[in-house]
Amino acid sequence: MTKDKVISTIKDRAIFVVMVALFLFFTIGTDTFCTPSNLLNIARQVAVLGIASVGMTMVILTGGIDLATGSIITFVNIITAYFMVNMGWSMWLAIPVALLASTIIGLLNGIAVANLNMPALIVTFATQTIFEGLAYIICGGVPIFGFSEEFSFIGQGYIGAIPFPVILLVIAFLIAGFILVKTYFGRYIYAVGGNEEAAELSGIQVKKIKYLVYALSGLFAGIAGIVMLSRTNSGQPTAGKGYEFDVITAVVLGGVSVNGGAGKISNVIAGVLIIGMLSNGMVLLNVSSYAQMVVKGLILAVAVGFDCYQKLSLKKK
Repeated sequence: MTKDKVISTIKDRAIFVVMVALFLFFTIGTDTFCTPSNLLNIARQVAVLGIASVGMTMVILTGGIDLATGSIITFVNIITAYFMVNMGWSMWLAIPVALLASTIIGLLNGIAVANLNMPALIVTFATQTIFEGLAYIICGGVPIFGFSEEFSFIGQGYIGAIPFPVILLVIAFLIAGFILVKTYFGRYIYAVGGNEEAAELSGIQVKKIKYLVYALSGLFAGIAGIVMLSRTNSGQPTAGKGYEFDVITAVVLGGVSVNGGAGKISNVIAGVLIIGMLSNGMVLLNVSSYAQMVVKGLILAVAVGFDCYQKLSLKKK
């Protein structure tokens, strides 16, 4: 094995070493972290984060960004609750309509980015603001609750000993892994992120790829919103506020390049677990919410800085 290959292997596995080290740190530092009930709680918590991170991974792989993820989670949270409680719809109608809405929101983001050449940062920030406001208007700033037991199964149910949200998370990652590794669409995503001009010259329909990845980001954010609503049993107008930060941090921490074109979905799983354990462990250690913000901000800065450092190193070679 060559020196470069050894270094590459270490880099690929480093995220898992960090994950294990963090697990051991919180296990030793608290009495309750490694209990079965808390581990199940972490699993349910990371399900929402992980499902949303699947769509974000695809967007970032194309060199884009989706700041609307948190507001889409909130919007789906509110409209699904509103459909079921205020309008009397069954969950079998409310959920597909809400997911269709989230997919359309993502698609509109993709159209604006691809056709109008608007920066993804600005487009998705505008979308974030619009749908956060709409969520407040729909519910009047008041939580919506009163769902059926059937609906609560999505976020609180079990199949055997495994929480149903975790099963949904595994399915989401398996779908993403299949798309990115086994399909032409997945290869095109990497190609667009690696070099958009070269991808277009080689015959790839770059605009359509962007439409699809942003639509998928909206869809997965919508699914995350449904799971969150079912888990909390209450449609909150602040449900997904700031959630995009944790999602982006998990994806970048998982080794997906902010410049696009590089990253593995398997490593994103580790990034999601690290953010989940970190959030849970810091609460158990009575770390203030403000200090938690500092820690997560530093992690994102270090992850992005490391990615940029790698890019500079490659250019020098």
